[in-house]
Amino acid sequence: LELKMGVPALPPGRLERLVQALRQVPLQATYASPLERTMETARPLANARNLSVIPCEAANEVDYGEWAGKNWDELQSSALWRRFNEQRSVTAPPGGELMLQIQARIIRAMEQIREDHPDQHVAIVSHGDVIRSAVAHVAGIPLDLLNRIEISLASFSTVEWYEGGPRMLRLNQTAEI
Repeated sequence: LELKMGVPALPPGRLERLVQALRQVPLQATYASPLERTMETARPLANARNLSVIPCEAANEVDYGEWAGKNWDELQSSALWRRFNEQRSVTAPPGGELMLQIQARIIRAMEQIREDHPDQHVAIVSHGDVIRSAVAHVAGIPLDLLNRIEISLASFSTVEWYEGGPRMLRLNQTAEI
């Protein structure tokens, strides 16, 4: 089950360790979902390189529609909730986004960022399901299997884009010892 009812807190020091782990990566730009919690996550990474964080609407959180603000108990009894978690490719939350729409918006943004920063290293800070949808696209994983992909808080995944298309180099790496 992926809908997060509240934002879990980062374990102490994890963000600082992530910034340290990525210190050798020559980032030329840092993009982030415009939500404040995501911008706060991106700032230390950008600040370490004297960069500003560029808001990226396409990296924004999933629109869960009528499910936003609901608790787990309210959703567990819903047949639509179960279908959403089993068939992400064809099931959207009531009044919310279809996972295919989310995947299309983040992949379009990644393509545009790639054009804007040819042959450069760029960070995009986003949310679990948005990242999962991008990873699924790159790895050729059907959206219905999205919940098999783990994306931890303050983790990083690395995609290399080359003439033949994208490929996954790293998935869900954390700076934990």
